[in-house]
Parts: sequence; structure tokens; C-alpha cells
Amino acid sequence: MTAILAARGLSAGYAGQPVVHDLDLTVEAGEVVCLLGPNGAGKTTTLLALSGVLAPLGGEVEFDGETTRAPLHKRARKGLGYVTEERSVFKGLSTRDNLRCGGVSTADALALFPELEKRLGVRGGLLSGGEQQMLTLARALCRKPRLLLADELSLGLAPLVVERLLQAVRAAADERGTGVIIVEQHARKALKYADRVLVLTRGRVRMTMSASEARAQLADIESHYLSGAAAEDVTAVADAADGARPA
Repeated sequence: MTAILAARGLSAGYAGQPVVHDLDLTVEAGEVVCLLGPNGAGKTTTLLALSGVLAPLGGEVEFDGETTRAPLHKRARKGLGYVTEERSVFKGLSTRDNLRCGGVSTADALALFPELEKRLGVRGGLLSGGEQQMLTLARALCRKPRLLLADELSLGLAPLVVERLLQAVRAAADERGTGVIIVEQHARKALKYADRVLVLTRGRVRMTMSASEARAQLADIESHYLSGAAAEDVTAVADAADGARPA
């Protein structure tokens, strides 16, 4: 089976300086892949390069089996959805009009998030943070993307809202075969819904494993890779980590 997305030897960064180095990654249909890592590990830069927002410095990206260097808007036409860490709502438009601008039917959005029904006439800027994120995710998922990239869906949100968002992502993978990459700081929540995990530090993949394996080792992963101390000396920790397969 051809992967929906594949990156091979991908390097990406800014002003010619790489932040992500030699990254290999695949996403199959119906698979949820979670990227974990401390702040500054290169997770968002990875998504920017995979989406076409950021041109790679090296390596290649394949979308549906074809190598591409197309910008985001062209990849979106071919089935890419991208939810950034900034909630993408038109603050002066109502919830209903936000959905219309996204080419999404109100009925489909409410099927995902019934919580929005009583807020359809409310301007986007007056929605709560959780409602804004539901609106943003509804616009992405209701377009039935082949691939969804989601950066920090849970940022600043209440636990129950985070569960609703991640449940919707998991359902899209299970019911429609959407391939998903999620970047999350809340590892415990993300691993409930992921199939596979990549741990990044200093722009390199240090560990790759199934989500079930990651859940069993989560305490070690958090202390060795996701803490502030880990960001200072990740190479030594990577060499010493026990039980993880090489990426």
C-alpha cells in the first residue's frame, strides 16, 4: 500500500539553517501518528515543511505516492487539511458564516460538534477558545481530507474539550481513512488516540514506536525526552534510552 504521506531525508529550517535534520516519516490511510518532543524540538517546523508552507532544505516529500514541492494551497486542493496552533477563525463573522467560508455545511459541522448549534449566530471572536478550536477542526474535517496535519489542538483548552477534539480526529481516521499527524504537548491524551509515535529532540527523530509501546514507557519518555533538562543534552539520553527501537 502506498503511504498517503512520506518524507525521506527531510531537512527544513529558516534562512538556510536547518532546524529539522534527515527526517524519515510515513503516514498510512487511517493512521494517526503523533509527534512528541520538548519545546524547540522542530515539531512545528516539520509540519510546515510537510504542508508546503516551508520549502525543504533537503530530502523530499511524497503526497499520494508523488514527490511534491507544491505550496500549501495546491496540496489542499488534493486533500491536505492543516490546522495550525493559532485558531483560524474569522473573528468578525458568525460561526455559521465561518463554516460557509470554509465550504462546509452546517449540518456536517454540527454532526461533529453539536456544541456549536447554539453558537451559530455568534461572531467567531466571541466564541470560547474551545469553541473556536471546534469550529476550526470542523472546517478541516468536514472537507474530508485525505491527510490532516494538526498542531497543538489542545493548547490552552480544558481537558473535556481536548477529548472531544481528539475523538473527532480519531473518528476521521477510523471512518474515512484519513491519515493524521498530530503534534501534542499533552502526551498522555494524544497517545490514547494515536497508532504510532515519533519522538523528536533538536530536530532529529530519536525514537519511533507504536502508541501502545509509548504508553508503557511514557514515564521514561517524559523524563528523558520531554522535560527541560532533556532539551539540553538529548544525544546522551538517546544513546542511553532502553527499550526503544531506532527510528
